[in-house]
Amino acid sequence: MLDAKSGATIADVDASTDAAAVNAKSHLPGDHPAVMPAKVGILVANLGTPDNYDYWSMRRYLNEFLSDRRVIDYSPFIWQPLLQLVILSKRPFSSGEAYKSIWNHDAGESPLMTITKAQTAKLKDSLAARFGDNVVVDFCMRYGNPSTKSKVQALIDQGCRKILFFPLYPHYAGATSATANDAFFRALMTQKWQPDSRTVPAYYENSTYIDALAQSVERSYALMETKPDVLVCSYHGVPKRYLMEGDPYHCQCQKTTRLLKERLGWADDKIVTTFQSRFGPEEWLKPYTVEEVARLAEHGKKRIAVIAPAFSADCIETLEEINEEIRESFEEGGGEHFTYIPCLNDDDAHINALTEVIETNLKGWID
Repeated sequence: MLDAKSGATIADVDASTDAAAVNAKSHLPGDHPAVMPAKVGILVANLGTPDNYDYWSMRRYLNEFLSDRRVIDYSPFIWQPLLQLVILSKRPFSSGEAYKSIWNHDAGESPLMTITKAQTAKLKDSLAARFGDNVVVDFCMRYGNPSTKSKVQALIDQGCRKILFFPLYPHYAGATSATANDAFFRALMTQKWQPDSRTVPAYYENSTYIDALAQSVERSYALMETKPDVLVCSYHGVPKRYLMEGDPYHCQCQKTTRLLKERLGWADDKIVTTFQSRFGPEEWLKPYTVEEVARLAEHGKKRIAVIAPAFSADCIETLEEINEEIRESFEEGGGEHFTYIPCLNDDDAHINALTEVIETNLKGWID
């Protein structure tokens, strides 16, 4: 934008001054809209969470989630009647009970919300130590609140002329990373003056991330008198068809397991890759975690540990599905000792890994 009187561009403005001083320094007309100092925004994104576990909160959340064509890509003419008339009349009750069992009642929010807030707070401190107040860090959710659109607007309102969007998924999948990016791009479509933007790619093979995973395993194993027979790396599943259509998620998960095994210095038979959270009638990536843990127990593996490398924060799929449903399957198969190793959450090693990924993707914008 060019001022006709002075020839000064808004980009020439000293970012250290406030909006009023910016207008004065650039000799903008007095009635010109206030121009904020230019900053860089970092917006981290997680999957999402219902506002509460009551029926209507769950229904709103599930409707948004299950209506996403990246998540369920069946024809809406077939899927939407089934979703609205059958699934959403029943599932909010069962999902609500599951959320209730893990809910952070003191804070009045889901564990995913509590953890994402803690991660964001630590990232703010970490990045402020490196870049000062030239960066603004915030978080959003792909589904539910706070929405991606609202947080993009909040960053722009704070003067962010560049935004780095960071889906907190170590592995790329169309149903996770891509749909988060879609929401970000849609938010930019509503802006008169779009900020420069970048999206952070998958970081499944980042050595600092792998090391953080390994440290969490080592800490957990150090507390046990008898070590598990097998470590199960349980990743969220997707339909097998997605792999055949070019989605790289399966291959990236397999590589994370291999790199973790090599970092730990383990033999091949000490670690396995499985996939959980199957939904619908078609075949998903195998082996299914719930079946594999039962098979391991039946074949004499009486002690196992389970870790979920694809989740950056503990949520319903880890705290309820792994720690309850999958644990139960293992014990019914004859297993005796089941250990769930929590997600990296706001562990300092995890924050260091996320900070490193962010710094790499900020190169050329701020150094």
